[in-house]
Amino acid sequence: MKKLLLILLSLPLIIVAQYGEKNEKSQFKTIEINSEMPNMDQKLKSINGYSYSLESISEKNGLIVIFTSNTCPFVIKWEDRYTMVEELAKKNNLGLAYINSNYKKRDGDDSFTKMKEHAKKYNYRAPYLLDKESKLANSFGAKTTPHVFMFNKAFQLIYKGAIDDNYKDINEVKKFYLKDAIEQLSSGEKIKVSETDPVGCSIKRFKP
Repeated sequence: MKKLLLILLSLPLIIVAQYGEKNEKSQFKTIEINSEMPNMDQKLKSINGYSYSLESISEKNGLIVIFTSNTCPFVIKWEDRYTMVEELAKKNNLGLAYINSNYKKRDGDDSFTKMKEHAKKYNYRAPYLLDKESKLANSFGAKTTPHVFMFNKAFQLIYKGAIDDNYKDINEVKKFYLKDAIEQLSSGEKIKVSETDPVGCSIKRFKP
């Protein structure tokens, strides 16, 4: 009986937590397909000590932007796909940038030092950038870590959403959304699936 009472008392807290995360995700409107890349000239500090704008990272065919973090379970599960994305981006003349917008965890798991450690551990081969006060995440309307945005050479959004349809296991993936979009862009085809639901942890934004 005591155990049941504790469960019942904890339910309101669970509901509030779920609502809070949902509310945080929905506060900023995600940019639409064919929209121009926002804040492309905003310079962000990289873990290598230099600062880059997204425009400067873009390559001949465009740019992939992945909002990510260091400890989100969804990111960790999907991280084996990051290497695949890096290779596909290089092969298909696309720039790639990882963005950390988790302001509220900047003194902990998502500190600049922890970003360096994480990138080294997972052998990131693309710039890992600090979105200091979540301004880039807000302008994109990024909802989760991870959340993918791919732009063509004219800086128009052509894909947004998840990397694929199974964060748990790469061997169980049936639809490689981002991979397909990259290959379709490279071959001059229309992107067949241009939008999917992002799945992950909410971005812990700066709120003035």
